[in-house]
Amino acid sequence: MATKEEISLIGFAIVAYAGDAKTCLFQAMDSARLGKIEEARSYVEEANQAIVDAHNEQTNLLSQEAGGADLDVTFIMVHAQDSLMTTMLLKDQAEYFIDMYERLNQLEKN
Repeated sequence: MATKEEISLIGFAIVAYAGDAKTCLFQAMDSARLGKIEEARSYVEEANQAIVDAHNEQTNLLSQEAGGADLDVTFIMVHAQDSLMTTMLLKDQAEYFIDMYERLNQLEKN
């Protein structure tokens, strides 16, 4: 069973991964705006890996709870979940904007 301190440390890790992903996603949108679509997609892939890493941290706790462990919910963990979910939404939006910029670039070439 994870202690309250261990749960908080996992929460900090999730926040860090989500922050890394968010940074990559903003870089992706900036690159797309400048017409660097492949670079933008590369940043999205980098962000996706950080999101996967966050999910891996999260899965450990989910497995423990599913196995019957009584886990304390910490404010850090609540913040971590919020950070991860908003970052995942930002990823969807970034992909949408990248596609729009790519289409806009193609239309401007014609």
